[in-house]
Amino acid sequence: MRTVGVEEEFLLVDPAGRPVGVAGLAADGCSLDLEFMEQMLETGTVPCLTAAELADQLSSGRRRAAAAALDAGAHLVALATSPRRSSRSVTAKRRYRRMLAEFGLTASEQLTCGCHVHVEVDSPDEGVAVIDRIGPWLPCLLALSANSPFWESQDSGYASYRSQVWQRWPTAGPTEPFGSASAYNAVVDGLIAAGAALDPGMIYFDARLSRRYPTVEVRVADVCLRTVDAVLVAVLIRALVETSARAAHDGCPAPDTRAELLRGAAWRAGRHGLGDHLVHPVTGRQVPAVDAVSALLDHVRPVLAEQGEDALVGDLWTHLAARGNGADAQRRWARHGLRNVLREAGEATMQRPELPA
Repeated sequence: MRTVGVEEEFLLVDPAGRPVGVAGLAADGCSLDLEFMEQMLETGTVPCLTAAELADQLSSGRRRAAAAALDAGAHLVALATSPRRSSRSVTAKRRYRRMLAEFGLTASEQLTCGCHVHVEVDSPDEGVAVIDRIGPWLPCLLALSANSPFWESQDSGYASYRSQVWQRWPTAGPTEPFGSASAYNAVVDGLIAAGAALDPGMIYFDARLSRRYPTVEVRVADVCLRTVDAVLVAVLIRALVETSARAAHDGCPAPDTRAELLRGAAWRAGRHGLGDHLVHPVTGRQVPAVDAVSALLDHVRPVLAEQGEDALVGDLWTHLAARGNGADAQRRWARHGLRNVLREAGEATMQRPELPA
């Protein structure tokens, strides 16, 4: 079984629910990671083998970050964009200042929180073989995790407006097949040479080779409102990576899907989440969201069954489908005002995950 690890980004808000730039104070001495904006904190798990271990790690990280935020006079919320209008400030690191100077408003508006899932791979070539094969399935994961309907104190009309803001980076989004690690690296070098990225850390593909770990890093998801949904997303991504690696080993060709079509499918997932039709990962046609997610589950079911996670994933998906994703919850809470969204989200963020037996 491949190991899986998760990085989660969170908003820091004041008692009125406005983002507040105290990340440096909160992270001081707490082994928490600073992010691009001072209004954010990031946590990360160790590599995990089981869903239960991952749930414990995620829950522990949220508790630790929430305690650090409280010591700095802020509250931690797992929202991918801020429901309330706010000022933003870039963390005082030289690299971040260079990014702000080079990319202007695209950079200064990036108060967005994602969920990044790392899955172990044997080599860069295996990692690229996986990246070449998982693209059509990633919009389903965005729809599951969608948790950012509000932007600048108004309803954006999207389930994941974070995905729209994030796509402004010139290196963000889906990719066409590379074929090899050397071809992948040539594209990365070309983007840096073009000035579209300052360094390899600014390669923001939906799925990329990690710079620091022997992993494929899938970056398409919003930070999940509930820990249990982050577990579902991570377990599905691990199964998707394993399924794709096996297909590559067996000589099955990567799907030759154009990036424009992948971008269109991702747009639809960000626009509607689970509330309307999604693009079927195989046929490319619109189908009810539940059918698209079911296709993903069918695709990875042999691996899930082999690893003893089929029933777990089925139960987690059933619960998510019944109550909705984070965007659905936020819109329900917003009937009583945006401050209520922040209050309810704070409670949901800290809710301990109870995995089905």
